[in-house]
Amino acid sequence: MYENFNYDYFMQSMLANVPDDLDKREGSVIWDALAPAALELETVYMFLSWVLAQSFADSADREYLVMRAHERGLIPNPATYAVLKAEFTPTTLTIPAGTRFNLNELNYQVGDAIEGEAGSYQLICETAGAEGHKKLGNLIPIDYVEGLESATATEVLIPGEDEEDTEVFRNRYLNDFNPVRFGGNIAQYVDWINAIDGVGASRVKRRSAGERKVIATIINSEYSKATSALVEAVQNSLDPNEDGAGDGLAPIGHEVTVEAADNATINIYFEIEFDTGKSYTNMMTAITEVIEAYLLELRTDWGNYSSGTATVVRIAQLETRILALSGVLDINNTKINSVAANYSCTDNKIPVLGVITHD
Repeated sequence: MYENFNYDYFMQSMLANVPDDLDKREGSVIWDALAPAALELETVYMFLSWVLAQSFADSADREYLVMRAHERGLIPNPATYAVLKAEFTPTTLTIPAGTRFNLNELNYQVGDAIEGEAGSYQLICETAGAEGHKKLGNLIPIDYVEGLESATATEVLIPGEDEEDTEVFRNRYLNDFNPVRFGGNIAQYVDWINAIDGVGASRVKRRSAGERKVIATIINSEYSKATSALVEAVQNSLDPNEDGAGDGLAPIGHEVTVEAADNATINIYFEIEFDTGKSYTNMMTAITEVIEAYLLELRTDWGNYSSGTATVVRIAQLETRILALSGVLDINNTKINSVAANYSCTDNKIPVLGVITHD
């Protein structure tokens, strides 16, 4: 708004008010007297432009965006702690809660025993953020555990999440003005579910006439299939006994069942013409990465659509991204799951890469 109010503008404006019979040339006394004032005015208007930008949510820096959003009761989601599955031997050994272990650069604490799995416990990272679930492997005990033979982190139960990104939070704040969240409608369920640690996205199925059941389908914060532990955590938050008694967030009368979105395996076949010096051998890693990136985009976008909407894996998108790779000249005869057509992931399924084949 104030971009035209610069040094030159103020100098010309002030000099225009000085009589022409006085020396106003650069280097004159009048010029030298006005120049510092013009520079200060430019600085003031630059600051005013910045202040104006901070007053609007779509242009505010994070600090002032958070202040604006707080007026609607919104704050950025904090970083959360990853929960892994740890297996200990001998399986008859009891590992006290709070026992500390090290895995690479991070430390973890033993949590609850996993029901029905002897020697298996939840393992909670002491450092918040996504880094807590990036690696699995052998655990090094920090605290002494008598009789311990081995300790291994084998599975991610609930992914850790980094603090909410500024642009993600900005979009969440702006979207808060749109659908009305009230009385356990779909928008409110999605808000409740997505705020739970480890959840990346969700879909909620509207109840049919005469039914009390609400179906919530989730994926984790890595935009992949949710574990049973995460499903259980969401279930306990919404309707622990699936009876609509109102013991969780769900309103009385809403019987809620939480499910994990199933994987839809995407097997891909194609024939590629490479540039000189390139082949499947030295290009397959790059090809796999762009395909994985495309499927991740689809999974990331999965929660933006209503329950039952199919996620479509498109041949045109696959071919366009592969053709963009340096060294690829042409691609043809592309098939998804043995069919030369787009593939629809129905029933709330999410696409995951299976096998890539070629001739």
